[in-house]
Amino acid sequence: MTSVAGTSDFSSIHTILKQHASLVDGFSHLQPVILDLFACDRVTIYQRRRQQQDLVAKFKNGSQTVKIEVPITPQSIAGYVALSKQSLLVPDLRDSDALKQIHPRLSFAEQYDQQNQFVTHNMLCIPIVHTDVLLGVLQLINKRDTMFGESDLCLGQMLAELLGQHFCYELGGTLRPWDDLLHRKLISRKALEALYSEPRYKNNSLLACQKLINEHRIKESDLGSALSLHYQVPFISYNPDQYHIYHNEHILNVSYLKHNLVVILADAHDKPTILMADPSNANLIMEVGQALNLTQPEIAVGLTQHILQYLGESNTTTAPGDMDEILDEISTSTDIDDEHVDELSDDAPAIVRLVSRILHDAKRLNASDIHIDPEKNGPTRVRMRVDGVCRDLNNIPASHHNAVIARIKIMANLNIAEKRIPQDGKLAFKLSGRLVEVRVATIPTVAGEGVVMRVLATAGVMLLSKMNIAPSNMQKLHQMILKPHGILLVVGPTGSGKTTTLHAILGHLNTPDKKIWTAEDPVEITQSGLQQVQIAPKINFTFATALRAFLRADPDIILIGEMRDKETAHAGIEASLTGHLVLSTLHTNSAPETITRLLDLGLDPVNFSDACVGILAQRLIRTLCPKCKELYTASETEREFIVRQYGDEYLQELDLQDDVTLYRAKGCDACGNTGYKGRTGVHELLSMTPALRAMVYRKVSAHELAEQARTDGMRTLIQDALRKLLKGDTDTKQVQVLGGLD
Repeated sequence: MTSVAGTSDFSSIHTILKQHASLVDGFSHLQPVILDLFACDRVTIYQRRRQQQDLVAKFKNGSQTVKIEVPITPQSIAGYVALSKQSLLVPDLRDSDALKQIHPRLSFAEQYDQQNQFVTHNMLCIPIVHTDVLLGVLQLINKRDTMFGESDLCLGQMLAELLGQHFCYELGGTLRPWDDLLHRKLISRKALEALYSEPRYKNNSLLACQKLINEHRIKESDLGSALSLHYQVPFISYNPDQYHIYHNEHILNVSYLKHNLVVILADAHDKPTILMADPSNANLIMEVGQALNLTQPEIAVGLTQHILQYLGESNTTTAPGDMDEILDEISTSTDIDDEHVDELSDDAPAIVRLVSRILHDAKRLNASDIHIDPEKNGPTRVRMRVDGVCRDLNNIPASHHNAVIARIKIMANLNIAEKRIPQDGKLAFKLSGRLVEVRVATIPTVAGEGVVMRVLATAGVMLLSKMNIAPSNMQKLHQMILKPHGILLVVGPTGSGKTTTLHAILGHLNTPDKKIWTAEDPVEITQSGLQQVQIAPKINFTFATALRAFLRADPDIILIGEMRDKETAHAGIEASLTGHLVLSTLHTNSAPETITRLLDLGLDPVNFSDACVGILAQRLIRTLCPKCKELYTASETEREFIVRQYGDEYLQELDLQDDVTLYRAKGCDACGNTGYKGRTGVHELLSMTPALRAMVYRKVSAHELAEQARTDGMRTLIQDALRKLLKGDTDTKQVQVLGGLD
């Protein structure tokens, strides 16, 4: 019956749309049909205003036309659905916590009900999209006698698709980005179809633009007009006199912006605009808006070459691996002194290029460390640690080893004549206009001087929602960081991502009403709105000294890079007890062990247990390459491994089936045939419950604390890794390496 009724109603809707030139004229006829189809009280159809970042719904009220305007922002249901291009089924609009789970800014505007003397209970909201371009939103309110369900959602999406086809013609959009060039007779149909069909142009907007400009003599302004018509947003060309980089833009690093072909601009009034090569990418718009805390940004489309120009990329056609590009892009912060030219020999220019190439490759591969390892009877090995694993990159002839070391020492302001003792320094170089800092350590070996270079993080702040923290841990973490005072510790070995996690937390807390001070060594990640301080132990400016200074500077939140000693730990506890939220790190292996370590330092157990709100322990494990990972059914041995390591008493949490599906590494060009690309965090989060506090008072062992923490809901690093194994993020081998079980 439902299917037949639905078919009949859809036929009526199709007829009504055909009979009326515009939606506003046909809405009074559509409304009763849609209300009957969904058995609901109200229906609103919003249309996206052409070239605008808002929605408008129009109704005929007698001879007058009434308008409802809604901005495309995450503050409203319709605005969020338009921005995300995702359907939303809301069973209770007054459940503010449920709305916040969808998006932190999402809320229900009750004044609409008050103005119209109406009570909204539940809602189904569906984006109206055609060829991946947002055209409007279908909003259904108050399902009679029940809630909207999956069948309503499917039916609504069918209706939205039908409306999308009608809206497309009504708004005058195009099916494909360059179709308007054909309509304006700027290109032949044959040439346009050839452009669309060739993969290298279809998947590379820069090459497509260059072909249209160079071969078909089409102006950039005409290309912009075609994109503007297709995406229904304004076009902005490269105009540095009118637009400048938005002052908060540095939160997102340049490599992220270049990779996604997006830049945040501002006009003379400092009004932000997100300029994109693909404005139909709803996820990217939401991610950028949230990272920069933009409540209502304008969206515009730009040509790829113009976006790269705004980002400081003057030459967009040079191949990334070209040595000429390396010489142009990389300039060291320290020039070669005349007195050291002899040390570099006659081959100095080649040595300069070689070192520059090594640094360039390290950033390209996203390496954390570079190792220059001399061999007794052979060439010098250059290795890089990528995703936590060392890779052999290339070899340097033994005859050039001393010259390479001398070049690195000069860049790091080290003594090139001293080869008998270790030296530490820092160098900086520019890559694509962005400064990259590298810590340098030289170590004498029997084969000659070796060098280890740590590439300091230059990425922007990672969103807390992108940290791959389990939902249960994320919920607890949110509760902890929203407390007005207390201390939260992030623990783990060197290189486990503690700083990244802390800055993600600060990024979440970084609002205009909070004053945040950080003391770090070194300051790797910068954020607008934070007062960040670099520790300098050589002049006795330590973490403890900085912390004492912060307490006189009216802080709300304090980050202490590391609790290295009793003095710093004690000062941090005191600060948290006097009304401040304190974040810090410690080098311990697990969350429960952190408690015993701090008590062993001599901290008062009562003060510590009262101050501590939680301890987050973490590690990084390698993730499988998304392009080549293989699906397979786990063997009985692997299934037993999962059961044994997760624990019988908690096994119901995993909902394990008889046939467990896992992924394994394969290898492709994208991951260098390793099967792995990138790393993700695994976490254990200890909450300071009353039971745990009582145990801390008694100074019980770490084992007893761990047992109580698990009873209170903490899941260990191995248990969290197993969850990510079942999710398909990693494989069994990486879980075994984490637990030392391989």
